[in-house]
Amino acid sequence: METIKNKIDMEMPFLEHLEELRWRLVKSIASIVITSIVLYFFSDIILKLLVAPFNAAVENLSRPEEQKLIFLTPTGGFMIRIKLAVFCGFLISLPVIFFQIWQFIMPGLLEKEKKYVPVIVFFSTVCFMGGALFCYNIVLKYGLRFLIGFETEDLVATISVNEYLQFITMLIMVFGLIFELPILSFFLTKIGLVTPAFLRNYRRHGIVIMVVLSAVITPPDIFTQLLLAAPLVLLYEISIWVSHFSLKKAKSEIQK
Repeated sequence: METIKNKIDMEMPFLEHLEELRWRLVKSIASIVITSIVLYFFSDIILKLLVAPFNAAVENLSRPEEQKLIFLTPTGGFMIRIKLAVFCGFLISLPVIFFQIWQFIMPGLLEKEKKYVPVIVFFSTVCFMGGALFCYNIVLKYGLRFLIGFETEDLVATISVNEYLQFITMLIMVFGLIFELPILSFFLTKIGLVTPAFLRNYRRHGIVIMVVLSAVITPPDIFTQLLLAAPLVLLYEISIWVSHFSLKKAKSEIQK
């Protein structure tokens, strides 16, 4: 009888955690759904913004007026607008998503660690959006111009809008996640899992692993992967400095 009671006592916290996770997911998904519905009515504007890098890339081709993105099924145009609304709904819902993630993690943190959660939520959103904007303004601008520039008289670029948007939304997501490295470094340093010395010692290993993972996620072309590798290395170095200053501040707080 005592064994059964102990088992029930152990299972209840686990079930409570599952219930907590479920409600955090429900709130995050609800935010995405609501914003996606609203953004659907602005999907034409969003489409023009995302197609702008393509239009800029084809300006230098011999027949730029003939280069148009196409959809290949009767429902293609409608589904593209749905996908764009959901994608942008996810981006706008990032503060809510990050907040729900950290609210779920917070009970397992110490009191001194919990005070950093609002800061982490804010900068997580800023860093992700910074990566997305870097991708849109730099990577797509020069990357598409380079890739589409291989068109010849015998090799004409006829790109479906579905493939194009899948390509750029994937890149935006990858760069957004990569720009989270300094925030991840800050948090892991604060909870004692990472030190600047550790990051320096495993610099090569870390960068190689991240480049390999990014190569798996991103389109299989060398140019895109090189555009990804450069900010990866820079962000890793920034993460080391973030970890250094976080550890230094933590030591000064302990001395006080």
